[in-house]
Amino acid sequence: MLQEDFERPRGAMAHLALACTVIAGTALLCIALVQLWQVFTRYVLNDSPGWTEPVTLLLLSTAMMFAAAAGVRGNAHFGFFVLLHALPPRAQRVLQAFAALVAAGIGGLLLVCGAQLAAGDWTVAMPGTQLPQGMLYVPLSLGGGLMALFALERVVTVLRAPAEG
Repeated sequence: MLQEDFERPRGAMAHLALACTVIAGTALLCIALVQLWQVFTRYVLNDSPGWTEPVTLLLLSTAMMFAAAAGVRGNAHFGFFVLLHALPPRAQRVLQAFAALVAAGIGGLLLVCGAQLAAGDWTVAMPGTQLPQGMLYVPLSLGGGLMALFALERVVTVLRAPAEG
């Protein structure tokens, strides 16, 4: 890892990305604990609870979406960087801004569609729990919104960067 990876985050967006990472990590830890409880109750107590599967799905969605949002902020997602570095500096900036706009569009789509799915299933209870089924889509919506926000931040950063060459 690089030295700057260990520096304190600076700015509200950096703190928000750090919070996303902490939420994702906590969700993964909770998945392990829920599954441990599931195995214990099934094989030791012979009385498997019905709530573990829907709660695990909710935690998995949370971990995935918040980690993906942090990945967008850190520019740690998949990309064709060989092509990018082969282009002149001005074309690099255009391509970087375009890629960030595509990520923002996808994040916005996840935000809107996730909210629609959550609202549509909010009155239905998840099997084995008293939680609303629509809660499964809340992390999708929140993570999509954060992806869009972080991607738009990248667009602004790319466009404000001093022109090279």
